Amino acid sequence: MAAYGLYTHIRANRWRSFVLIGGLFFLVYLLVFAAALLFEGLTQEASLAWLLRKAFADFRQAFPYATAGTLIWLLIAYKHHQKLIDAVTGGRDVTRKEEPRLYNLLENLSISRGLPMPKLKVADNAALNAFATGLNQKQYSITVTTGLLAALDDAELEAVLAHELTHIRNGDVRMMVIAGVIAGVIAFFAELVFRMVFNSNWRFSRSSERSSSSSGDDRGKGGGIAAVLIALALIAVAWFLSVFIRYALSRSREYLADAGAVELTKNPDAMIMALRRIEGRGEIEGATSAVMEMCVDNPRSGLIDLFATHPSIEDRCAALVQTAGGHDPGPLALPAPENNGAGETEAAKSESADAIEDTPEEKPFLPGRPPIELGSPPPGPWGPQRER
Repeated sequence: MAAYGLYTHIRANRWRSFVLIGGLFFLVYLLVFAAALLFEGLTQEASLAWLLRKAFADFRQAFPYATAGTLIWLLIAYKHHQKLIDAVTGGRDVTRKEEPRLYNLLENLSISRGLPMPKLKVADNAALNAFATGLNQKQYSITVTTGLLAALDDAELEAVLAHELTHIRNGDVRMMVIAGVIAGVIAFFAELVFRMVFNSNWRFSRSSERSSSSSGDDRGKGGGIAAVLIALALIAVAWFLSVFIRYALSRSREYLADAGAVELTKNPDAMIMALRRIEGRGEIEGATSAVMEMCVDNPRSGLIDLFATHPSIEDRCAALVQTAGGHDPGPLALPAPENNGAGETEAAKSESADAIEDTPEEKPFLPGRPPIELGSPPPGPWGPQRER
C-alpha cells in the first residue's frame, strides 16, 4: 500500500482504515486467548498441550462475547470520540461571532477546496498547536489553541488551517482516530488482565495434581508455568503491536498536508513560518499520546526516528524549500521565561533601588543664552540696533 502521490495516498489510507479495523479484532481475539491460557495455567496443573487445548475451548466460548464487546467499543468511539477528546483538551465550539478571524479563514479555505466546512473549536491552552478529528463529513472538526491564535498572523494561521483541512481531505484524520481506538482497546484489556493476575490470590492448584494422579487422568503436569509465560508473552506482543500500528502509519501524511496547505494558500513562506513558530512550543499539557499524534507537530517523538509519529520540523521546512520555493529563516529562539520579580533576592532588589537613586535627574534642554536679554533694545529687521 505504498503511496507515490496524493491520490494514491488517499486510496492507500482507505485500505489502511479497513486493515486497522481488522487488526483491532485480531488483537482482541489474541488477548482473549491469552487471558484464557493464563487462567488455565494459574488454576490447573496439567501438561502444556492439555492447557492449550483447554484455553482454545474457552476461547471458542468467549468468541461471540469478545466480538460483541469490540463492536460496542467501536460504536461508542464512533459516536462519542469527539466528546472524549474535547474533555481532554478543553476544546469548545465557536461561532463566527465569537471568532470572526478564525471562522472566515476556515470558511474561505473550505469553499476553495470544495469541502463542507468542518466544525471549529478553540482550546484554552498556551501551547501552539492545532489538530483535526472525526470519522465522516458530519463529524470532522478542527481545534486550534488560543496560544496559536495569539502567536500567528493571518497568513500563518491560514496555512495551519489549510494543513488540517488537507488531512481531512486525504483521510488521515479517520485513520488516526481508528488507530487511537485500537490502542485504547488493547491497552485497556492488557491492563485489565495484568491487574487480575498481579492483584489476585490465584496460585497453582496442587489439588488437581493429586486428583489426576489418584484417578489416573492423562492430563499430565508441569505445563502451568510454561502456559503462564506464553500467555504473558502474547499479551505483551498484542500491546506492542497496538503501539507499533500507530507509529508505523506513513509519516508522508505530514509532508502531503504541508504541500496541500501551500497548494491552497499559494504561500509556502507562511507554512514554513508557522512550523518554525510551533517548533518546540506545541506540547499540550494533559493531552494523551493519541491526541498529540493528530496535531500539526508532536514534540513527543521516540528515542529513535522509527518511533517518531511526525517528521522533524527541519525536514518539513527543507521539503517546502526544495519543492515549493519557500524561504526558511531557521529555528526561532524560544521566549525567555518571565521572572516578574518572583525570583529576585532582597540584595538584587536593593541594588536596583540604589542604582535608580544614584541616576542623576535629567533636566529639560535649555540654550546657553536666553533668546531675548532684558534691558537691551529690541532687535530691528536687519539685526540688533546700535546705540547712538
